[in-house]
Amino acid sequence: MSKRRVFDIDFPTEPNDPSEVKARPAETAVQKPDQRMRKPSESRRGPMATAISENADALRNRAEAEQKIRDENDRLAHEFVRLKKLGLIVDRIPIGMISMKKLIRDRKEDRDPDLEELKASIKAVGLSNPIRVEPKENGQYELIQGYRRMKAYWELLNETDDHSYAHIPAGLVANGDTLQTLYRRMVDENLVRRDISFAEMAQLALSYAEDAGTGADSVEDAVNDLYASAGRQKKIYIRHFAQLLSAAGDLLKFPEAIPRALGLELRKRLEADAASVPELREALTRAKAATEEAELNVLRGFLEGKRKPAQRPAAAPRPGVAKTTLRCTVPAGTVRCQARDGKIEMAMERDFSEIDRHKLEGAIAAFFAALEDDA
Repeated sequence: MSKRRVFDIDFPTEPNDPSEVKARPAETAVQKPDQRMRKPSESRRGPMATAISENADALRNRAEAEQKIRDENDRLAHEFVRLKKLGLIVDRIPIGMISMKKLIRDRKEDRDPDLEELKASIKAVGLSNPIRVEPKENGQYELIQGYRRMKAYWELLNETDDHSYAHIPAGLVANGDTLQTLYRRMVDENLVRRDISFAEMAQLALSYAEDAGTGADSVEDAVNDLYASAGRQKKIYIRHFAQLLSAAGDLLKFPEAIPRALGLELRKRLEADAASVPELREALTRAKAATEEAELNVLRGFLEGKRKPAQRPAAAPRPGVAKTTLRCTVPAGTVRCQARDGKIEMAMERDFSEIDRHKLEGAIAAFFAALEDDA
């Protein structure tokens, strides 16, 4: 039979004699230090009571600490979600886990003259502007912004075999943005760089209008959705180039090389004479241009009503008829000039219709005055 343990608990006795109460102050003078701190009315607790009290204090302190940790975790979680929505959460992601199929790119694969400069900058100082990706359900990512940066990392990895280029800094964009919003982000980023051509913008508008997921019923809707940040005149130019590309189809191999003025003249010619569309397509098919300049010559010849010499020998020049072609660089850009008997043409990348009429008249008068002075 087990023995029962007995704890001695000392209970203080209440004094019955008032004289004992009066004697206590004198007694306390010789009490031990721990006894000196105890109030006269405080009962002395035993070991078990002390243990229970200390355990309760420990549990209370632990609960308070856990609550503080939960509050901090909640705060950090909300902050993470907020930063993620803003695309400010950046991580290094394997480039092999990033897909580029959701959005139609507004850049041609083989046209990027500045890619070498971008690669050199990445090698020297790293990537200063992370790409943006959207997480997918299968653990992969979809590229939203940064096609050129992705392409630069792929080429650097293949050229140097340096596996530090196998991971690219990327901002994580929260799911939930509409397809229109994702396209707008991509387009606005490229509009800032100012080196994207009207043909490339128009081609994206055509592809956007054909995509059933965008909700655009026409090219005009596509231009308004994609280029909402652009000015009215630029939107008009994009729509005109879209009409030109629709007429030429896939026969144009270098549409991004078409200057704005030439593209607008071509579109005007095709709109004025619908029968000229087959003529343009036939000219492009016959030419099979292998370079940008060769294709531009075909387009210029179409505007001038010429055909290739192989199809129709060029007529001998009339006596006294000559033609002078030159390029002149001015502060506003490069001017292409063509002078002949009774006619002079000047063309450059500028919309002269926006210039005040009186200012144009003064410039023309000054031009011919300068010619007379030289004569």
